[in-house]
Amino acid sequence: MPFSPDYVRIVLNDNFEDAKTLFLDPLMAIHYAHLVMLQDTGIVSLEDARTIRRALDRIDLGAVRGAVYDGSCEDLFFYLERQVVAACGDNVAGRLHTARSRNDIDMTMYRMRLRECVLGLTAATVQLRQSLVGVAGRHRHTIFPAHTHTQPAQPSTVAHYLLGAIEQLERDTARLKAAYASVNVNPLGACAITGTGFPIDRDRTSALLGFDGTTGNTYGSIATVDYLLEAAGSAAVTLVGVGRLVQDLLLWCTMEVGYLRLTDEFVQVSSIMPQKRNPVALEHARALASKAFAQAGAIPVAVHNTPFGDIVDTEDDLQPLVATMFKDAIRAVSLVAVVLQDADFDVEKMRRRAGENWIAVTELADTLARERGLPFKAGHTIAARLVREGHAESGRSLSDVVAQISKDVTGTAIEYTDAELVTLLSPEHFVAVRRTHGGPAPDVTAAAIAVSRDLLVEDLAWIAAAKSRLLNAESALKTASVAMG
Repeated sequence: MPFSPDYVRIVLNDNFEDAKTLFLDPLMAIHYAHLVMLQDTGIVSLEDARTIRRALDRIDLGAVRGAVYDGSCEDLFFYLERQVVAACGDNVAGRLHTARSRNDIDMTMYRMRLRECVLGLTAATVQLRQSLVGVAGRHRHTIFPAHTHTQPAQPSTVAHYLLGAIEQLERDTARLKAAYASVNVNPLGACAITGTGFPIDRDRTSALLGFDGTTGNTYGSIATVDYLLEAAGSAAVTLVGVGRLVQDLLLWCTMEVGYLRLTDEFVQVSSIMPQKRNPVALEHARALASKAFAQAGAIPVAVHNTPFGDIVDTEDDLQPLVATMFKDAIRAVSLVAVVLQDADFDVEKMRRRAGENWIAVTELADTLARERGLPFKAGHTIAARLVREGHAESGRSLSDVVAQISKDVTGTAIEYTDAELVTLLSPEHFVAVRRTHGGPAPDVTAAAIAVSRDLLVEDLAWIAAAKSRLLNAESALKTASVAMG
């Protein structure tokens, strides 16, 4: 019985187009790998395997991609099966589907495509880390006022700020690598849901398809969706962190703040206002990251409260959303990386702002406790009164004001020269003495940057190795297929 024209128009046509775009190459690879395994294990004779292989070789992938869905078959799998049957007859072609199902084929295709997505976002995240590490290395001594609760808080450095983002991206990379490990295992051989009585070799197909191993329980191989949720969740966490960084950068690009200036290649002008210099590349990054984050959130919504088994909710209609989410995520993260690579910071303005609003005064309280033996609470009280009264006592020297306040608080005047107080309250001194592990002192950030560079080398090597394994598997599959003669 033919499918309803409405069903074809509303569902099957779109699913066919999506499958051609996303899964044609993985599906063909699965056909070849399964065929090699069937022949290796003696489940299919060498003669039949050669015939099927030649039929697969004759499939014109360009023509398949250009094919218009006519409703005469259910999906891409059956469309390709029909071509194999036409090439070598039903009796031989039918042997290719021994010991497998569309269920395990689909789950294998999804994982093959998803691992590319996760690997792509991992590479983009590492690219952003490279960009930020380079900027941080150039700005270890660039002081600016760090904010808490959107208000000036304490002096820090651009390197210190960026290292906070870099370390977050390093954790993002670790999460994405863990997600890749969860994704890159092979369900092929689970068949419909209970496996098969044929003596298949799941390790063989796993190696030929570039998987790191096989899934375990055959029921779970078909039913589970946690590997997808882990990948989407890792992407979502990355996007939130990048989005928060972009929000700060856009604020820094405003005329009112003026800390950051993008290169001309990443700004756009107004069609009516000649003075405008709009940092729209970062706006695009924010929009793409927000869009991808929303898509990532839709994935668990789509699959929650569905049966634990083979169910369409995790399949044709969901997979394009997964691919689009990762595409937008990769675009967002990659864009931030290239935008920041050569951006300029107004070092003088940042330093000047760091010297305003008494934001280094915490160091006075610290120094009173550290060097004069006061309880920190007393030092804090003295520093707080200095902030309040320093404005009103503009005619008096700073040393006189501190002496009077300390006498009021402790009963003894604490003497500093004006020069000593200027140094003590300077942003440079504030930063220099904060040598806590992870702090902003330039030698501390230098050590942290060195660690981050080492991690970059490790993660770049991991990405290269993962890509190499996939390419080697592709080459091995071609060799094994040709070896059948």
